[in-house]
Amino acid sequence: MKVWVMGVGLAVMVAALAACESNATNQDAAKPAGGVTPAEMQVGEAKFTANCAACHGVRGVGTKQGPPLVHKIYEPNHHADMAFQRAAENGVRAHHWEFGNMPKIEGVTSGDVEHITRYVRWLQREAGIY
Repeated sequence: MKVWVMGVGLAVMVAALAACESNATNQDAAKPAGGVTPAEMQVGEAKFTANCAACHGVRGVGTKQGPPLVHKIYEPNHHADMAFQRAAENGVRAHHWEFGNMPKIEGVTSGDVEHITRYVRWLQREAGIY
């Protein structure tokens, strides 16, 4: 009986660890309450999805290629909106995470980045970061 209980406990722990590991790429895990993006954020969401999500994850939760933007490190008092503009224009040398340097994002305008930044800030507020 003890062996069976230990086996079940181990299986539960392995399943929990697997869920945590996959959380960074799980689309549903990052959705704010209700999961609905307001109409005024949908342009930013589309631009984020097209230009940022491959590395920063759907809804900014991060991936194995890039850090989460829905994280306290990226709140406005630490990374102002202008930091997003500079990152897209020039790229960024790795300094908070070990994902490597971020390349500049070709073809993204400053207007695109404004929409993306508003969307990321909304995600951060929904997550209670600020």
